[in-house]
Amino acid sequence: MNTKIEIQKEVELALKNGKPVVALESTIISHGMPYPDNVKMAKNVEDIIRQKGAIPATIAILNGVIKVGLSADEIEMLASAKNVFKVGKRDIAYVVSQGKTGATTVSGTSLIAEMAGIKVFATGGIGGVHRGAQETFDISRDLEELATTNITVVCAGAKSILDLGLTLEYLETKGVEVIGYQTHQLPAFYTRTSGFNVNYRMDTPEEIAKLMHAKWSLGLEGGIVVANPIPEAYDMDSTIINQAIESALKEAKELGIKGQEVTPFLLSKVKHLTEGSSLDSNIQLVYNNARLASEIAVSYASIQTH
Repeated sequence: MNTKIEIQKEVELALKNGKPVVALESTIISHGMPYPDNVKMAKNVEDIIRQKGAIPATIAILNGVIKVGLSADEIEMLASAKNVFKVGKRDIAYVVSQGKTGATTVSGTSLIAEMAGIKVFATGGIGGVHRGAQETFDISRDLEELATTNITVVCAGAKSILDLGLTLEYLETKGVEVIGYQTHQLPAFYTRTSGFNVNYRMDTPEEIAKLMHAKWSLGLEGGIVVANPIPEAYDMDSTIINQAIESALKEAKELGIKGQEVTPFLLSKVKHLTEGSSLDSNIQLVYNNARLASEIAVSYASIQTH
């Protein structure tokens, strides 16, 4: 393994012995939530994964070293540090070469997870095609990484600030299956439904694990998106959310906010406009995804060892 990649001993041992491991991104810690909510969320997610019988592997770059698995102190540092880079594929080499600290996005986490041999990844929501992309060409790198990286990403659909229809079209073009977990509809992050259908519905972690095995054993490259709706108790009113998003998008355009700054700005504005209820929903959907990802990882590990 490259000397720039350090795999935590517990994670390394689990991978060596064919035990289930779940990768976790770190931008949700550094850019997605305020301190100290982010620390509590990160630690709770790792606890949930352990309770389900898997090993958590939070991924980040600390002082130029790619870390697969973080200690509690490292999570605390990442959660409270200033000037943390937001790292996708484009940024990994720069941050490593300059000895900087960066938190990995869905694309960056997927890439590093594959390098380490991890097949399941839990996150909040994936990136996608932004609204107005016909003019701006603003399309998340997440979609390209999913097209080429052998990883199963468990998420609450794509972030509702995106153009969900175009995001699904892009994933179809790239040959990425979008699986609805116990649903025929793509969830829209804060809400359980979006009006858009997924490719296939699957109702158990075992079914999804079988799909993973079938796809990759056939030599079919690329990822799988498992869209897991937010728990019903935290499902938000789509009208309120859409009004908040439209207001936030308008303000972002007026302020000239572009590129990587768009998503954290919009999520922050939506939180403010919904009086904080979107943060509660965000945290609960992450926990929900961690549970399902762990169950899928356990099922997939069982298939691989039999």
